[in-house]
Amino acid sequence: MPVYRLIDAIVFPPPSHAEQGLLAVGGDLRPERLIAGYEQGIFPWYSEGEPIWWHSPDPRFVLEPERLHVPRSLAKVIARRPFEVRFDTAFAEVITRCSGKARPGQGRGTWITPDMRAAYLRLHELGVAHSAEAWQGGQLVGGLYGVSLGDVYFGESMFADVDDASKVAFVALVRWMAARGVRLIDSQVHTEHLARFGAENWPRTRYLARLKELVHRPTRRGPWAVGPDDPALGR
Repeated sequence: MPVYRLIDAIVFPPPSHAEQGLLAVGGDLRPERLIAGYEQGIFPWYSEGEPIWWHSPDPRFVLEPERLHVPRSLAKVIARRPFEVRFDTAFAEVITRCSGKARPGQGRGTWITPDMRAAYLRLHELGVAHSAEAWQGGQLVGGLYGVSLGDVYFGESMFADVDDASKVAFVALVRWMAARGVRLIDSQVHTEHLARFGAENWPRTRYLARLKELVHRPTRRGPWAVGPDDPALGR
């Protein structure tokens, strides 16, 4: 299986050249390279002690925010308001907590290396990486983070220490983004967790065409915020 080796210049091979999702190796995690990768449907995924592996899966697992499905049981939880939902108030803690949690069905618990954590903290400082958080009793009990470019949100990881915490934060974030024109959430590869919300597999060609259309629209640079009466929080 051919794999491209990246050079110092921020150039990626065409994502259509990826075999079984794997496209390239090497390079670095500079913000410019990460952003260029996301803009082309390419992201890093590797473990501690490995070189940086760059991926572009086919198919791609995505959710269109306007097609969000909230299961009835979760809707009842949301209506009770058991959590305070915040955006971008504890990004560093969210990514740290995610680093110790495997994403269901993906086995990616240790993929958030110290270098990855530092790189995404830098993206957060630049206003293009955002967290959604669920708080209870003054404690962070669940959340997720990802990268936002144009009208696309690239979800990276989530964690929950209390049942439904990350789900409530996710629903609030999706509704908030939908109201502001975000048209695609990229979950990268299939998980049963996101499938329950209406995410589906798209052929890479379809995904890349839609990405090209949406990713270069104006980016909503952070920090993001959600008020206690925002409709995204439900009733």
